[in-house]
Amino acid sequence: MDAIVKNFPQTTPESNRPTQKEAEDAVRTLLRWAGDDPAREGLLDTPARVAKAYRELFAGYEMDAEDVLGRTFEEVAGYDDMVLVKDIPFFSHCEHHMVPIIGKAHVAYMPEGRVLGLSKIARVVEIYGRRLQTQETMTAQIAKAIDETLRPRGVAVMIEAEHMCMAMRGVQKQGSTTLTTTFTGSFKTEPADQARFMSMVRGR
Repeated sequence: MDAIVKNFPQTTPESNRPTQKEAEDAVRTLLRWAGDDPAREGLLDTPARVAKAYRELFAGYEMDAEDVLGRTFEEVAGYDDMVLVKDIPFFSHCEHHMVPIIGKAHVAYMPEGRVLGLSKIARVVEIYGRRLQTQETMTAQIAKAIDETLRPRGVAVMIEAEHMCMAMRGVQKQGSTTLTTTFTGSFKTEPADQARFMSMVRGR
C-alpha cells in the first residue's frame, strides 16, 4: 500500500486558490465553450451557483481525516473482534473528467485496545469522497488514515461504485460497477480474516 499512498496528490495552498470572481468567470468561459450564452436569463446566476456547489462537493479538501479520527474509546469490555461498517453511501468526482462517482464503502478493522465512534468511519469516507478522486486512491486513503491513526491489528476497505465517466460518455455502459479493496495487517496476512470480511459484506 505504501507505493500507492506516497503518490497521493497534495492539496492546493490557500494562497494559490482563485478568488470567487475568478471561479465564476471560469464557469462563464465553460458555458460559452459549450455553446450557450451566460448572459441569458436562465444562466445569469449559474456561475455563482456552480462556485458554491463546488465548495460543497469538494469540501473534503477543507477537512483532515486525522482530526476526525483523533478521539478513540478504550472502554470496550475486552472486545477485540472485527468492527464493520458497511453500505456507507458516498458521492465523489472522477479526477480525469470531473463527473460523478456514485457508490458505497465497506470498512472494517480489528481493534487493538481502542475503537472508533462508528460515525467517524463514515466521516472519513466522506472526507476522501469529497475530493477529485480515482477509486483506487480513495480506497487506499481510507485504509491508510484508519491504520495510521487507530493502529488496529488490521484494516479492510472495499468500495463499489459506478463511474459516470463510463456511463455518460466514452463507452456509455450504464450500470457497470467497479470494485476495489485494500487490506492491511491481519486482513492481509490471515486469509480467514479476509474471507470473513468479504462474507460479512455480502451478508452471508
